[in-house]
Parts: sequence; structure tokens; C-alpha cells
Amino acid sequence: MARVPVKLVKWNDIVEWSRGLAKLIIESGYKPSIIIAVARGGYVPARLLADFLGVENMISIQSQHWTEAAKAAEKAILKFPFRVDLRGYKALLVDDIIDTGETVLLAKRYIENEWKPDELRVAALQWISPIAKLKPDYYYLEVKEWVWFQYPWTRLEDTMQFINRMLRETAKEKGVKEFTYEEIKSLCREWYNIEVEDFYYREALDMLLKKGILVKRGNKYIVVINS
Repeated sequence: MARVPVKLVKWNDIVEWSRGLAKLIIESGYKPSIIIAVARGGYVPARLLADFLGVENMISIQSQHWTEAAKAAEKAILKFPFRVDLRGYKALLVDDIIDTGETVLLAKRYIENEWKPDELRVAALQWISPIAKLKPDYYYLEVKEWVWFQYPWTRLEDTMQFINRMLRETAKEKGVKEFTYEEIKSLCREWYNIEVEDFYYREALDMLLKKGILVKRGNKYIVVINS
């Protein structure tokens, strides 16, 4: 049993889901004239929807709630707020997934109050219905049990954060601070029940070494415990 439920999402999944989501929007009769991506997770789905819907105008807004993979902050924050005039536009706000819904709610309110589009609707590839504070106008998949979806565009970032958390908690729980590469891969499978390509593990470990979170001696990666 994985300690953190994670599902690996592939590029083909994203294209299939985005195309299906576009069909739902077309069938509803809504014709957005601008697509707004929720940065950062909404970038790729928003661009695919722009392609499938034939929308040329795009813009983004950065609203975030997750401090790291599968770990939420106390509240969502809006980064780099700016103003544009969207009067005369029908807008579609796009994110990859609506989990708590707080990031999208924050972005939605800001866009309505400051950018003032004629109409604003929300779309997401996935909607985690039991915990979301917002039901999007359009979604392709309803998720009824929480899981961390590991998207292709966050594979390295998530792998790095997963390894960092896993090794630190293992060091605290078991007093073990030194790990070989194969032990780290084995622990990742145990903790998250996923397998990523080998280069993701190696590049994630290189990043942790550069950040000073790990040091390497011989074939062992050692967790740096700050007092």
C-alpha cells in the first residue's frame, strides 16, 4: 500500500482528455474568444484546448495552493497580479485539475473583478468532487477519491520533492540517513507505487545535491539534517 496515492499521467492521456474536454465545450454551445491558463498546471491543457477549439487569444494568471507535490499551503495565493481589459471577450479559465478548488476560485474572482470579461467559464481536465469547493463548468474526468496526479510537465519537480520528503521522513522514523541509488528507487516504489524513467531519479538527485539537501560520499546519498 502506497503511503501517498499517486497516479502517473502520460502525454497521450493529456491529449485524449483535452480533446474530450473540447468536445464537451463545443457541444454546450459556448464559444470562448480568449483562453486563460492557470499557471502553472493549466498551461498545457489550455494550449491544447486553444488548438481544439480554434481560439487564438491566450493569457495566463498564476494562482497556486500547493507548496510542493501532494502538500498544500494554508491558503491559495495570487502571484504577479496584473490588469488587462477583457471587456468584449468571452473567457475560458483552464486548469489541469480542480482539487480543493481554491486556486481557481481565487483566479476566477480576480479575473471577474479586475479584467471584467463579458462572460467567464471554468474548465479542467479533472475534478476531485469530494473535496473541491468549486465545480467547473466543464470537466472531462470526475475523480471520487483523492490521488496526486503526476503530470508529464511536473515529473522531475515532483520526483525531486517526493525523494526529499521520503528520505527525510525515513531518516526521522528509522534513523537511517544514508541510501544507495537502488535503495532510493526501491523506497520510491514503496512510498508512491509508481516508476518513472531512470533519468528523472538521477536528475532529481543531482538537484537535491546542488541544493545542499543531500551530499554524496562514494555510492551513498546522505540526508543533511539541519539543527
